[in-house]
Amino acid sequence: MRFDTNTGSRGRTSFMLIGCERSGQYRSRKKDFVKRDTGSRKYGCPFKLRGKPVVGGKGWMVKLMCEIHNHELIKSLVGQPYARRLTKDEKTIIVDMTKSMVKPRNILLTLKEHNANSCTTLKQIYNARSAYRSSIRGIDT
Repeated sequence: MRFDTNTGSRGRTSFMLIGCERSGQYRSRKKDFVKRDTGSRKYGCPFKLRGKPVVGGKGWMVKLMCEIHNHELIKSLVGQPYARRLTKDEKTIIVDMTKSMVKPRNILLTLKEHNANSCTTLKQIYNARSAYRSSIRGIDT
């Protein structure tokens, strides 16, 4: 979680708050949502850093606001949204292979050959293919 605040007013400096991605509480999208077997990454973690530029512009001053995590730290990036993101090169490979009518599992194998550390899943492949196809179709209205 990252907040950039450019105050723009006299007497106040810009600052940045950095917190744990698991801070906050789960918010359901529907008001009448009945909680079933849903999972959430949100644990209400209080970890927070505050940074502001040093006078003179030669660096940042970082202050630890709260160093406590109320959850265990992850061992690997597998399953994390940041690690699963597709790069521009991977998106172009997906588009080219989709044009050639290649199956999604073969696209995934090709991406894994290019980058062995990739955490991309089949769902990201399907989503990228869907986004490409909808961009070709254009707006339905």
